[in-house]
Amino acid sequence: MHVPDGFINAPVSAAAGLAAAGVVAVSLRGARKELDDRTAPLAGLVAAFVFAVQMLNFPVAAGTSGHLLGGALAAILVGPYTGVLVIAVVLLMQGILFADGGLTALGVNITVMGAVTVLTAYVLFRGLVRVLPRTRRSVTVASFVAALVSVPAAAAAFTLIYAVGGTTDVPVAKVFTAMVGVHTLIGIGEAAITTATVGAVIAVRPDLVYGARGLSAPLKLRVGGELVDAAPAAAAPRSTKKVWATGLVTALALAGVVSFYASASPDGLEKVAADQGIDQKVEDHAAKDSPLADYGVSGVTNARLSGGLAGTIGVGATVAVGTGVFWAVRRRRSASEATTAARETV
Repeated sequence: MHVPDGFINAPVSAAAGLAAAGVVAVSLRGARKELDDRTAPLAGLVAAFVFAVQMLNFPVAAGTSGHLLGGALAAILVGPYTGVLVIAVVLLMQGILFADGGLTALGVNITVMGAVTVLTAYVLFRGLVRVLPRTRRSVTVASFVAALVSVPAAAAAFTLIYAVGGTTDVPVAKVFTAMVGVHTLIGIGEAAITTATVGAVIAVRPDLVYGARGLSAPLKLRVGGELVDAAPAAAAPRSTKKVWATGLVTALALAGVVSFYASASPDGLEKVAADQGIDQKVEDHAAKDSPLADYGVSGVTNARLSGGLAGTIGVGATVAVGTGVFWAVRRRRSASEATTAARETV
């Protein structure tokens, strides 16, 4: 789903860039309410994990592969506003360091892979959680459905952008049918990965899953024959170091080792582009000469080692940049709260 340069014309790419900038600006403000001292570093970890899993293309049909988009996963784990920022950080790192996804198409990619997937997934997720029983199983079921639907929704969004600014003369109906069809299959893989990840985190630390907050019902006591809510017991904050370390090691293992066994078949967009001819005017990436282009390290001839090193560098760079961004957002929240408190005191 990483749109390269040349698929969408310059005016529409520029408009998508402005739209994406607006979405990121709104998300920066909204994320202040979602992030605290525990979740800020975890959001950086989620970005690194999404980066790592996106390297794991899985086969979905003859000659076609897919990979995680991550919008649903990020939104459920750290919140919708922070989720958009997570995907934006991942796309920025991929475009600059690895020549994956066009730089002029960055606005298109953030809009399609970030805003559309997060909005679709989180609205559907919240709706399902409200009507399903308040259990952990309901959270995982809602995660599956939300992730599944978010991928063809992103494919439909790309088709809409192509209909307005596509650089080739291919019938939109053919593009829509092909894109939504293959990405519905990819959505099944997305749903499986999202559900497994959310389920693993919620099993050990449900307090760290944004979408599961408020899940537990208050403790009831029987007083005078009636059930009343018990006063919540004060609990000491639990450290997130173990979760953070486990997540980072997992991301490094996936990007540095498991990625070597990923499918080499073109992903859904690449396959549709080649079959339908919408890649006729594709342009070389501005970072094609990057030492990490195409997820390999320049000068390292061993393919396994080259890919593993590139993946490891990518995870490290993404977690560093992501954590820095989210800590900065968190500090802005703290500064804003301090200013508000000072004004109220005066």
